[in-house]
Parts: sequence; C-alpha cells; structure tokens
Amino acid sequence: RERVRAMFYHAYEHYLESAFPYDELRPLTCDGQDTWGSFSLTLIDALDTLLILGNVSEFQRVVNVLQEGVDFDIDVNASVFETNIRVVGGLLSAHLLSKKAGVEVEVGWPCSGPLLRMAEEAARKLLPAFQTPTGMPYGTVNLLHGVNPGETPVTCTAGIGTFIVEFATLSHLTGDPVFEDVARKALKALWKNRSDIGLVGNHIDVITAKWVAQDAGIGAGVDSYFEYLVKGAILLQDKELMSMFLEYNKAIKNYTKFDDWYLWVQMYKGTVSMPVFQSLEAYWPGLQSLIGDVDNAMRTFLNYYTVWKQFGGLPEFYNIPQGYTVDKREGYPLRPELIESAMYLYRATRDPTLLELGRDAVESIEKISKVDCGFATIKDLRDHRLDNRMESFFLAETVKYLYLLFDPDNFIHNDGSVFDVVITPYGECVLNAGGYVFNTEAHPIDPAALHCCRKRKEEQWEVEDLMREFYSLKKNKKFTLKRASGHGEGESAKDPEDAPSEKGGEKRNSKKSSHSLLSCPSQSFNSRLAVLGQVFLDNA
Repeated sequence: RERVRAMFYHAYEHYLESAFPYDELRPLTCDGQDTWGSFSLTLIDALDTLLILGNVSEFQRVVNVLQEGVDFDIDVNASVFETNIRVVGGLLSAHLLSKKAGVEVEVGWPCSGPLLRMAEEAARKLLPAFQTPTGMPYGTVNLLHGVNPGETPVTCTAGIGTFIVEFATLSHLTGDPVFEDVARKALKALWKNRSDIGLVGNHIDVITAKWVAQDAGIGAGVDSYFEYLVKGAILLQDKELMSMFLEYNKAIKNYTKFDDWYLWVQMYKGTVSMPVFQSLEAYWPGLQSLIGDVDNAMRTFLNYYTVWKQFGGLPEFYNIPQGYTVDKREGYPLRPELIESAMYLYRATRDPTLLELGRDAVESIEKISKVDCGFATIKDLRDHRLDNRMESFFLAETVKYLYLLFDPDNFIHNDGSVFDVVITPYGECVLNAGGYVFNTEAHPIDPAALHCCRKRKEEQWEVEDLMREFYSLKKNKKFTLKRASGHGEGESAKDPEDAPSEKGGEKRNSKKSSHSLLSCPSQSFNSRLAVLGQVFLDNA
C-alpha cells in the first residue's frame, strides 16, 4: 500500500510541476500536452484519489484551483464519451465527497455546490450530441458550437451506452430530468437494435441505426455499455437495466465464450471473427462479481493473469491460439482493468492470488515504466520501449484500484456501519454509508446521494410559497403551533390523523420518517403542514 502511495505522488507531483495546466504529463520530456479538450484533465481525474489516499488538504486546494481555472466555454472538439466519464464523472464524485474532505459546503449541499454546477455545465455542453433521430449520440461535439456540420455519424457502442451513471446522478441532484432521459433513450436504442441472436456490434450509424462494424464481444468499443447496464441497475435499483444485461450475458456466453476466454464473433451469425483477448476486456471478471457470478469470474481472471505474468503487463491485443501479442498492438498504457477486477474479486473472495497480482502490478510498473518525471506508457511489452505519455486514468483508476486492493479499511469499503446524516431542503439524508458505484473512470458515486434531492424544482418552489404563506398567517395569529403527538420517546399517536403514515403496508415511525418535507401524512397542504416534526393546524 505504501509503495502504491509513493507511485501516486511521484506521478502527481511531476504532473503539477511539469505539465499543469495541460491535460496530461509527457514523462519522457517532462512537459505537458492537451489531449481530450484542455480541462487540466489529470487534476480532475486525480481529485477523488487524493481523498482515498487521505490527503484532504490537497483535495481542498485542487477544488479551489478547478473552480478558478476550468472553463468549458471554449472552441474545442471534445469526445462526448471521454468528457463524460473523466470530467463529468470526476466532478460529480468530488462534489459528493467534498464534505468528507473537509470542504466548507454551501447550504443545500449535496443538491447544490460549485463542483456540481461545473459538472452540469460540462454535461450541458454534451447534450447537442444526443439530438439525433435515434437518440444515440454523435461521438464528438464542439463545446462552443455543438455538433460540427460534417461530423461523422458513426459512433462506437460504448460511446452511446456509457452515460446513465453520470447523467442519472446529475438529474437526481439537480432536479433536471433531461440528462437521465437522454442516457436512457440511448441505452434503449442499442437494445432495440441488437441482432436476432442477442448481440450488439462495435460501431453504429446514429442517424440510420445501421451497424457499421459488426464484431460482437466484450472489449474495446463495447465494454462500458455492458458495465453501465449493471452499474446503472445497482445505482438506480432498476430491474429493466439488469434484465437487459442478463439477456446479453446469455448471448455472450452462448456465442463468444470458449474455455473461459471471450472471443469476437459476427453479431448476426455468431461465427468467430477474431480469436483475440484485448486488455480492455479484463474488466469483465469484476463485472461478473457484481452480479454474483464469482466462480466464472475467477476462472476468466486467472486466464488473464497468465498473460500478465507472460509479459509483465497486458498487451492491447493477445492472440489466444498463438499465445502471443498481435502486430502493432503490443503496448500497455498502464491500464487499470485487470487490477480493477482483482479489487472486486478480493472483496468477494479474499483469495490471496489477487493480492499477488497487485504486487506483480506494482513491481512491473515500477520496474518498466517509472522514469524521472512520472510513469510512461509501455510502447512494446516485448522489449519494454516506452512512449512519451502518462494517461490521466493512471492516477484516476490504476493507482486507485491498486491502493483499494491493499487498503481493506478504506472508507470506500464501508459496509454501512458508519454514515453521515445531512439536512437538505428536502429532509434528512444519509451519506457516506458505502456501496459506492464506480463509473468507468473509477470515480465513486454515492448511491444514497441520489435520494437526497429527488423532489423537482417546481415542488421546491411550491413548498417555499406555502411556507411564506404560513409565516405571514402565523404573524397574524391565525395559526397555532403544537408538537405532533407520537414524536416524543415512548409516546403513542393519540389521534388517528397523527398516526404514522402507511406506505405499501409498512408502518413508519414518524421520528425515523424518511419521507421528505413535502410528504404530509394523510392531510392536504391547506389544512396541515408538517415541518421537521412540528404540525401547524389551521384554527380558522
């Protein structure tokens, strides 16, 4: 764990020293470059990792730097997918962790806050991409002008189906349903266009819904679509999303799985098109563990681990029958996916083999890719040549999952035994109880936060109007105030109207009530308004 911490700071401090405010560090020349849109991307991506490592002071400093320095109103063509998972996801995660990091949050948090406003602004810049006949988004958008007139309509499957985690979180926190709506529409469009044998291809035309690349598999171009069906289902408790994934899972097992490897097949016929393992596929065992399929997950993980041991990393492509790398795909850009799966599976099994993978990863990365100014992408695993790039996901994902693998007591692994209660404009809210859902860039989202702000803005204004009316009437002594019976310790409800409400047959103790301030049991607003355990009666 301490070696992983040292890795993080070696990379992070050299980014700040040599590359900030550019997106990424170039570790061989000790300078920086913009790659995904000029957002100081490594800083956004590394922010929640700082807190996971326990560095609250640097977290607080970076929050201030980002508020002052990041501008999305720029004439830049940005990847819709990458901007969402790295920028929107990173800002949302940091927003929800702000209070834990000791940031002085504004009144109304987590339903408001500067990082949430930045995440919303970035996401709004992506919305024009979704304005297509199918609801599936373009792959690129200009942050100032929207979709360029000559933009290609061909987008990869993952670039269409990897929005529900961030966009649903935004909708629940801000009260604006547009984000979740466009994400769901895109997910369902892919589902509607699956083949008769239940598979999706790699690239599709978002205007005509015709499949352009018809290779079906679990890796590059498709991967996070399947991941977000599962994680979206968990985050939103959505049975429809989970049933969609389980149907895909059957087809994947039937047509692409051979001896615990997953190949690429033709999406309409199921015939093998590429007998190749891609390093991006190594997320799959972790995803299997999330649905409880741990035995299959471990068998596949062990296959992938043999490849790691062969090369000291996972080549981008590995020819399974030949047992070797594929030409021009021999590199390893310090990807996190195998480590991510090890972290999930270790939580599920405590199998020490998974810690061995973690140790091997630390030693490989230190031995092969560490340079004076950070950690460099491995251009070729056969001879360990390096490339002049350190992707932001190295600090967002690779280091984070390694650290969490070796830190069983980290707050991220909380089992619900400790939590925070915050008061929002909508009532009491439990946060930081655990169960974090990682987006595909390893930014943890607290699922409880989605229940803190779920009343729409219109209803908020409605209750504010009612409160104003009440206070003006109270001033005129037309209202009297009394404690609601049943709220004190050991008291019972003396009046049927004061009894705990029943919802779905479940009686709720009013002291422990989780309904929002807008839910007044069995009485309409004009005759009774309950606020924080007090009931105001109209005596007129």
